[in-house]
Amino acid sequence: MSASRSDPVDDVFEPVAPQAIESPCVLVCSIDTDTGWCLGCGRTRDEIARWTAIDSEARRAVMTVLPQRMAVLEQ
Repeated sequence: MSASRSDPVDDVFEPVAPQAIESPCVLVCSIDTDTGWCLGCGRTRDEIARWTAIDSEARRAVMTVLPQRMAVLEQ
């Protein structure tokens, strides 16, 4: 195969940049004293502080626990 020929797959598929995981912040920043979780988003102070520094995998891990935390906070 000649080096000047491109892979036909390259003509069909466009590379897609990974999507950044947005912050779950809803601007209700108050920490529950019993759980240590934000009443607005469910994150801990540490998770909030490090959000912009952690990678997408770590953000995704935090995002997966937030629904359960918010359910506890809403009780």
